[in-house]
Amino acid sequence: MLFLRIMKFSVFLLLVALHPVALLAQQTSENESHSADVNLVEANPGRPTVSTPATLSPPGYLQIETGVLGAEKSGEFSNRTGIETVLKLALTRRIELVAQTEPMVFSDLGQSTDREPGEVFAGIQMVLHKGEGSQPTLSVGYFRRLYASPAPELDIGTNRQSMLLLASFDFGKFHVDANAIATEQITDKAAVHRAQFGQTFSVSHPLARHFGISGEVWSFSQPLLVGSHAVGILLAPTYTVNRFLVLDGGFNRGLTGTSTRWEGFMGLTYLLPKRLW
Repeated sequence: MLFLRIMKFSVFLLLVALHPVALLAQQTSENESHSADVNLVEANPGRPTVSTPATLSPPGYLQIETGVLGAEKSGEFSNRTGIETVLKLALTRRIELVAQTEPMVFSDLGQSTDREPGEVFAGIQMVLHKGEGSQPTLSVGYFRRLYASPAPELDIGTNRQSMLLLASFDFGKFHVDANAIATEQITDKAAVHRAQFGQTFSVSHPLARHFGISGEVWSFSQPLLVGSHAVGILLAPTYTVNRFLVLDGGFNRGLTGTSTRWEGFMGLTYLLPKRLW
C-alpha cells in the first residue's frame, strides 16, 4: 500500500536525521553546566497539537520543529503524507518570527498518486501580556502564505492569511494552550473569498520523569463547504530527552463527515544550543 510505504520511508528518514541530533543534544546536555546562559533556556514545543503556545522560544535561539504527518480518508484524497517543518526565532522576549512549510507531500488520489512540495507560510507572533502560573500569557499572531501548493489539503483547507489570538497558562500540574483563529480562504482562481473561524483547546500533563501527554479538541468552519465544520480530538505522548530535545507522536480522529478520518504523526522539537547573537 502506497501510504504504508511512504510512512515507513518517512519514519526511516526521521530516525536517520534524529540520530545525530540526539547525540548533539546529549553532548550539549552533558556540557551545559559550563555555561550559565545555556542553563536558563529550554525548548518550547508547539508540536504536536494544533494549538500554538502563547509563550515564545528563548530569544536568540533557533528552534526547529519537524516531523511526519500521515492522514487517511478525506474528501480530497485517499491518503496523504506530509513532511512538516516549522522554524522559530524570537528576536526579543515579546517578538518571534515563524516560518512554516511542508518540504514534500505524497498523496494517493485514488486514480493516481501525487508528489508536490507543500505550502510555505511566514509569520510573526507578539506577546501582549506575559503571565506566570495561573495568570495567562496572551499573544497575537499573523501569517501570510508565500507559496500556494497544488497538493491536496487536510480538512481545514488552506488560507492566504490568518490571525491568531493565543492564551497559555498553568492550572496545577496541567498546562493549557487555547487559540482563536480567523483565516481568509480563497478558491483556486481567487474568485471567491471566505472567512474561516477556528478554536483549539489543548491540555498537557507530565506522567513521569521525561514523559508527558497532551489531549486536544479543535473545531474549524469550512466556508467553502456550506454549513460544514471540521472537528477532531487529538492525543499525543511526549518524551523530553533533555532541555533542548523533545520527541512526540500520536494520532488525531475526525468527528464529522467532512473531517479527515484519521491522522497519525511523529516528530521532534530541537532548540539549537548555541545562541545566534
